[in-house]
Amino acid sequence: MKIISWNINGYRAITGQNPSKRFDKVTKENKLFRFIDSEKPDIICLQETKASPEQIDEELLCPNGYEYYYNSSIEKKGYSGVAVFTKVKPKKVNYSVNEKRFDAEGRIIEMHFDDFILFNVYFPKGYADSERLTYKLEFYDTFFNYVQKLNQMSKKVIVTGDYNTAHHEIDLARPKENINISGFMPVEREKLDLIENLGYVDTFRLFHKDGGHYTWWSQRGRARENNIGWRIDYFFVTKKVLSLVKNSYHKPDVLGSDHCPIFLELV
Repeated sequence: MKIISWNINGYRAITGQNPSKRFDKVTKENKLFRFIDSEKPDIICLQETKASPEQIDEELLCPNGYEYYYNSSIEKKGYSGVAVFTKVKPKKVNYSVNEKRFDAEGRIIEMHFDDFILFNVYFPKGYADSERLTYKLEFYDTFFNYVQKLNQMSKKVIVTGDYNTAHHEIDLARPKENINISGFMPVEREKLDLIENLGYVDTFRLFHKDGGHYTWWSQRGRARENNIGWRIDYFFVTKKVLSLVKNSYHKPDVLGSDHCPIFLELV
């Protein structure tokens, strides 16, 4: 089984419903469906869709051969949002962590399959010394308290998405310059320490121990061309999933977003 996660930074742009621009080139190409057709994942999890289904042209709602599930912000249109396309029908789907202020932003989709439970999550951004930083930290706590109940029931759990935090110095190109920037502040990184202490494993690091691997690049200053990036997108899994993990990797050459897609292959 191949599972992909990708922060696409706007569903309507990456599918060509709205024009997208990279440097001076404007296009209405459907980069997302072309990518899905080439990779043929069993499941693909998308974050930062910035659209609800009624805002999307019908022929662009989902590629052929997949079922689709969207969770969109009900507080602000064109903001946040996640989606999942899957060839395997889930037994159960949930969109809530039972706290209104988090559920209102459309940040999670929980799917129960025969062999595991999959969470697609767009964790909030934080800004130093702001209410949104507090919101982000409290979202981590609320979400993983919710998920931990499943872990304690010995469920196989996969939590993928844009975590909006680089965990270790190896996970970004310029750690010293960013120590006080939200996304690499100690108080945020401690949340990922806590996740690992709860027994979750960063699957990418099972296969790649070295630096220089990133999943997000600023759109300023040709950061992507120079690989000045951050690794903030992950597949964290409970230890009971490890026997199923075959590979975990990124494809930084795939364009269409300021993030690249990340992959988890299961036996």
